[in-house]
Amino acid sequence: MNLEVKNLCFQYPSNDVLNDVTFSVKRNECVAILGTNGVGKSTLLKCLNRILRSKSGDVLVNRDNIQTMDSNTLAQKIGYVAQTSQFSETTVFDAILLGRKPYIKWDVTDNDLKLVQDIMDRLSLSKYAMRMVTHLSGGETQKIAIARALAQQSDVLLFDEPTSNLDLKNQYEVIRLIRDIVSENNISAVVTMHDLNLAMRFADKFIMMKDGKIFAAGERNVLTAENIGDVYGIDVVVENYGGTPVVIPIN
Repeated sequence: MNLEVKNLCFQYPSNDVLNDVTFSVKRNECVAILGTNGVGKSTLLKCLNRILRSKSGDVLVNRDNIQTMDSNTLAQKIGYVAQTSQFSETTVFDAILLGRKPYIKWDVTDNDLKLVQDIMDRLSLSKYAMRMVTHLSGGETQKIAIARALAQQSDVLLFDEPTSNLDLKNQYEVIRLIRDIVSENNISAVVTMHDLNLAMRFADKFIMMKDGKIFAAGERNVLTAENIGDVYGIDVVVENYGGTPVVIPIN
């Protein structure tokens, strides 16, 4: 397994958030984390990236425990894109180039520069290369955060609601890009999402969370109307359209 999470628990002073969360992700696999607001999806990603220290449990990347890694090694192993990313007054090119920081020893190499340019081309960001990040829209800024994570060339990529500030076209562009990067580089991605229909179009496996625990996990067959109703508290039907299941709320 590329990523293994074993019996992970986390609590804030006032309440338990994650309780005995266990799952694994293979290489070339995209996993969608699903559930209502406040269920612990974002907290889970932060524990996987050691932004938050878990109360107990282990997170392993290629069998190496993240708790024993220095910060540079961790950044080479795991890339992370938050729901809202903060940037200083810098150009788009330099903001993405920061993703190469874990690898830079003395100076930026030609390979670093080429990699950044290739990523900007793929994300249609090249026209903004010399623009200041702080002068761009929220959606454009989100794409820059994703580009910076891709520049890390990590074994595992974590995305917290990567499409939340994007229009319909850019949502699908970003999701396809994540899928392509995972496949081309034989790595793993864990993505928190609210849009079930978008998740079903790109994810290989799904983890449904409820009350800080894994309620159901597996392939598309776990996304039943019954499970969705239990997790989200809404009646739905799951229909097939063009070979892809579609979740439709019932009025």
